[in-house]
Amino acid sequence: MNRYTVAVLVRNQFGVLNRVTSMFRRRQFNISALSVSETETNELSRITVVFDGEENNKQQLVNQLYKLPDVCSIKELTADNSLNCELMLIKLQNDPASREDIHSAAEAFKAETIDYTKDSIVLRVIGNSTKMDDFIALMRDFTILEICRTGTASIEKGSATLRQNLNL
Repeated sequence: MNRYTVAVLVRNQFGVLNRVTSMFRRRQFNISALSVSETETNELSRITVVFDGEENNKQQLVNQLYKLPDVCSIKELTADNSLNCELMLIKLQNDPASREDIHSAAEAFKAETIDYTKDSIVLRVIGNSTKMDDFIALMRDFTILEICRTGTASIEKGSATLRQNLNL
C-alpha cells in the first residue's frame, strides 16, 4: 500500500467537497488527511487529500475525478516535486514532575508554547507528518489531554502551479 498526496483545484461551489470525497469513498480509499481552502481567487478552492492505496486504483480515481464537472485541475504531489507541512496543537497535563521534560522535548522539536495554565500546556508544532508522529510518540510518556492536527498543506516546488493544468 502506497501513500499519495493529490491536490485538486475545484470551482468554489456548494457540494463540490462532498462529490470529491464521495469519489474516494466509492473507490474505497481511506483519506488520512484532508485540507480545503479558497485559493488566490474566491472562485476556486484547493482540496489537498492524503490517502493510501495502490497505483492502478489511484490512477482510476484521478481519471474519475477529472469527469466531475467542477474539477478544474489535479496534480499528484510527491516528496520530490513539492513542499508540505502540517500544524498540530497538542494539550498536555501540566504536571510539575514532567514539566521540564516536556519543555526540553518542545525545544528540540521547535514547538511553541501557546497556552500555559496551572493544569495544562498547549504546544504548537509545525512540520511534516513524520515530525508530528515522532513528537506524539515522544509525548506519550506524559499525559496527552487532546491533539488537533490540520492535515497536510502541500504546494509544488518552483514556478509550476496547479492552475497551469486547467481542465475547463
